[in-house]
Amino acid sequence: MDSILIKNVLHKDAKTNIFIEGNRIKAIGVPSDKNASQVIEADGKAILPAFYNTHTHAAMNLLRGYADDMPLQEWLTEWIWPFEDKMTAEDVEKGTALAAEEMIKGGTVFFNDMYFAPERIADVVARTGIRSAIGITVMDNHSLAEREVKAKFIRDWKDTTGRMMLTVAPHAIYTVGTERLKEAALQARENGLKLHIHVSETAQEVKDCIAAHGMTPVRYLDSIGFLGPDVIAAHCVHVDAEEWDILAERGVTVSHCPCSNMKLGSGRFPYELAIKSGVRITLGTDGASSNNNLDMREEMKFAALLAKVDGDPSILPASMVFKWATQNGAEAFGIDAGVIEEGKIADCILLNLNDVQMRPLHNLISNWVYSAQSSSVDAVICNGKLIYGK
Repeated sequence: MDSILIKNVLHKDAKTNIFIEGNRIKAIGVPSDKNASQVIEADGKAILPAFYNTHTHAAMNLLRGYADDMPLQEWLTEWIWPFEDKMTAEDVEKGTALAAEEMIKGGTVFFNDMYFAPERIADVVARTGIRSAIGITVMDNHSLAEREVKAKFIRDWKDTTGRMMLTVAPHAIYTVGTERLKEAALQARENGLKLHIHVSETAQEVKDCIAAHGMTPVRYLDSIGFLGPDVIAAHCVHVDAEEWDILAERGVTVSHCPCSNMKLGSGRFPYELAIKSGVRITLGTDGASSNNNLDMREEMKFAALLAKVDGDPSILPASMVFKWATQNGAEAFGIDAGVIEEGKIADCILLNLNDVQMRPLHNLISNWVYSAQSSSVDAVICNGKLIYGK
């Protein structure tokens, strides 16, 4: 069985040797001469769990810088969707490959995607060593033939890598009607898949939902039986206290995307309500056309700072937002990782502690959230395999 010995690495304020066997952290604190297939000398480095990007559109890396500084609906309808209509499956593969390279170098080992050409995305994931939840996107404007192809893809799906899963991904309540939302939920639940959807991203979405259904998006989705512990709800910017309680009761996971929300002028995430509700919160970058990068370390910092901007500097401490970006993301998708512990899946990064932004080292997590850059990532291990190293 393949194995990795990481020597002299900083873990919980002390240097140690960590042994990875197969895809698991087998032991922490082994002798430095422990026999292993691969040895990584990590003196001057720290080990931390890797990132789980719980909401993105990876192939939109091809649209980075293409349509900036405009509100969501104008951005989507006048720029993004017309561009995407011209994209081929080959384009999706190239864009996803670019995104995978960017994410891996920044310490991300998983992305929850929502796009098209899932077979091309799967090809990229297989060859790069990253993990993904590949979204089978649902929209009302998809033809019956398109729907049948997607249904067949789900029926025939087999993951031979141990790093991929599918989700059913209805885009949003303004692009998917009630019956299709119900069908999507049924399809996901019959096949044991998660549901991935944009929810309450803008004030206009909420306003339109009230006009169409007499209630806000979270209440509407709950009324049709859509919400449940298998749902990943992206954004949730305009969600009131009662709705947060609904999300908590249903076990929904929320993917918070602070950079995209700020760039599109969508609003400030209601941190106070979200945290109080007990909902599992994770972090996502959204796509590189509304961010404009896939840097999860940056996402942590922006989330923490945006939370504090209304006057409470203690509301979202570094340790909490770090957990959102790591452990919470892994748990949301049933990946037995997100922490550096014996027995856990080996999804981890090595940070260069000699980088100027990492010195002095009063608090590793604080440095990683507030001062470092993603370029401090020296190595990335996903599912027990070294997939990136400087």
